[in-house]
Amino acid sequence: MRIKRGAIVSEELTPAEQQELENLNAVIQKAIADGVLTEAERNEITAAMKADGQITFEELDMVRQLVSDKVASGELKTDH
Repeated sequence: MRIKRGAIVSEELTPAEQQELENLNAVIQKAIADGVLTEAERNEITAAMKADGQITFEELDMVRQLVSDKVASGELKTDH
């Protein structure tokens, strides 16, 4: 799996990359809507990140902000 730099190094995101981020955001929002993140939902998020064969810094940052930080603060629970 390759990690690709995008807008962080002042590259513009391509329309395909923007669509991937929108898709990932939709998967994350659905997964966290009930306040509990299940293993299946984590797997769905990971699959969405890997869907195009690369993981961008923007995808990692989105997951950090919307999932990891919320789990760490207790705002989002996990099922294990």
